[in-house]
Amino acid sequence: MSTGTSGIHHITAISGGPQRNVDFYAGVLGTRLVKRTVNFDDPGTYHLYYGDGGGNPGTIMTFFPWEGAPRGRVGSGQVVTTAYSIPSASLGYWTERLVESGVRFEKPRDRFGDTVLAFEDPDGLRLEIVAAEDRRAGYGGPTPAEHSIRGFHHAALAVRDAERTVRLMTDHLGFRQIDEAENRVRLAAGDGGPGNLVDVMDASGFPRGGTGVGTVHHIAFRVPDEETHLAVREEVAGLGHDVTPVLDRNYFRSIYFREPGGVLFEIATDPPGFAADEDPDHLGEALKLPPWLEERRGEIEDVLAPIRVPGKEEA
Repeated sequence: MSTGTSGIHHITAISGGPQRNVDFYAGVLGTRLVKRTVNFDDPGTYHLYYGDGGGNPGTIMTFFPWEGAPRGRVGSGQVVTTAYSIPSASLGYWTERLVESGVRFEKPRDRFGDTVLAFEDPDGLRLEIVAAEDRRAGYGGPTPAEHSIRGFHHAALAVRDAERTVRLMTDHLGFRQIDEAENRVRLAAGDGGPGNLVDVMDASGFPRGGTGVGTVHHIAFRVPDEETHLAVREEVAGLGHDVTPVLDRNYFRSIYFREPGGVLFEIATDPPGFAADEDPDHLGEALKLPPWLEERRGEIEDVLAPIRVPGKEEA
């Protein structure tokens, strides 16, 4: 049994209307819609998952589309930037693609030796593309495979007690400190490559963030199996954190707790994965419900607006 976590599993954010969200993440960014399901705690709302071709942990961005919900406020106690990884030679392609798609972006900058392009999605969620050495396979979709997004590069956390957050992550969650610059402490897990990186930023003097459209709800870190999952839960609970029971999310098992800096952390298992209830070649094409919600399918489908993936027929 391994100990600790091995990098980012997924990041979950709040968006506005679901179709605009699909148009941007499956269309502009070219990530694959790997699962369309519902928020298990609010079944009248979609839960949309985007990732690489196989829906692998470390590539999964998920959304609760709450149309008409108020905008959130970015601040301390949040994931303030979600960064995607692209091949080192693909920055020119992505610059042109964002221009052609009408996405405004900041001037490219250097951080930790990589070139970074910062922009926002249609709901104001802060994103970056990082041109880095990344040997993971690309997913083509509407973008050429050689230029496609490889998954996450890192996530940036703004916390009100950076020292305690770093200590928790390095002493108990399997991360190690590898660099420091620009008020950021860079942590790495696993092999330390893209998808396994987290930047912790000291935001002790900033107002607390407010949950809403355009903000991240939580970040999940991955473990390989249920045995490790339970061991991490026991260790974190032993530190005095209020940890949830293990929850069945159908595609992984989860626990949640709030770290000392205010960010909601989830620990998620790699298995069983997104092919648990769907053929890998047809991920995300149909509305999938957990067994305990199947008897309500008609009611749920009546509430959810139909969505269309760019380049595919409406499901």
